[in-house]
Amino acid sequence: MDIFVIKNLIYATLIAFLLSLVLGPILIPFLRRLKLGQTQREDGPQSHLQKQGTPLMGGLIILTSMIITSIFFINGNEKAISVLLVTIAFGFIGFLDDFIKVILKRSKGLNARQKIILQIIAAIAFGYYFMYYTNIGTKIIVPFANGMEWDLGIWFYPFLVFIVVGAVNAVNLTDGLDGLASGVTALVATFFATISLGMSTELSPIICAAIGSLLGFLLYNSHPARVFMGDTGSLALGGFVASIALLLKMPLFLAIVGIIYVIEALSVIIQVAGYKLTKKRVFKMAPIHHHFELMGWKETKVVAVFFIVTAIACLIGFLAL
Repeated sequence: MDIFVIKNLIYATLIAFLLSLVLGPILIPFLRRLKLGQTQREDGPQSHLQKQGTPLMGGLIILTSMIITSIFFINGNEKAISVLLVTIAFGFIGFLDDFIKVILKRSKGLNARQKIILQIIAAIAFGYYFMYYTNIGTKIIVPFANGMEWDLGIWFYPFLVFIVVGAVNAVNLTDGLDGLASGVTALVATFFATISLGMSTELSPIICAAIGSLLGFLLYNSHPARVFMGDTGSLALGGFVASIALLLKMPLFLAIVGIIYVIEALSVIIQVAGYKLTKKRVFKMAPIHHHFELMGWKETKVVAVFFIVTAIACLIGFLAL
């Protein structure tokens, strides 16, 4: 492995990290002065009521540091640029959602239909780029099959839209505790950065830029959070991990290393379906991180356990190659 390449990736990570550190003290007071604070769910855990008014839209810290760093390290690579554009597109959708929340002082922003339509449009645009501007094709790597690839043919593109929209919403659901989504995504991104480096692809710099941005943001987002990423950050991160996984032909691996995303999303689906069918709740509250809180776990314990599960899942992901 070329030592210059390794150093370049380290620089990308450190620069993005330092940019996040610098942006935090600038942006957080600015958001607080504008009274861009989070409105907590009335039906949420009572311990979260003290978070009322914590500045929202902290995802701008992640996006800004990631964009600035990427400009200097992706060297015009089209695939890396597409990842950046997907990340920005979903970040913009999240920004609209957050803006409505803080201006109208509502716990919900865009309605479900508006949000899903915008997400599908962004996913289709990425699919169009994937079809006409890459030579990756419609094959995906099958986990635990010694590198065997499965050609989805014409079904790949509906599958792509499903993966992107599903990942975006799953990451969004994961963002419910201090540092949870940012820490889990940093681990998932580290997995893909390692894979990308091993494949000698040119996606590693932008992944490392994301890792550095997330690590810097975690210093302000870990418990007790001084800022929340909001949908600006969570939707952007969902688009980021989905596009990276698809460009590496590893969307099925995202379900392994991002097992926390999957569990969070499934808990909501099970909760809603279960209540409609039986009028009883399967969990004390969904997403499932709130269930553990209501069982008596401290927020920091839930986050730590979910980090550990993600780290183990990433190791399993390597074994699945």
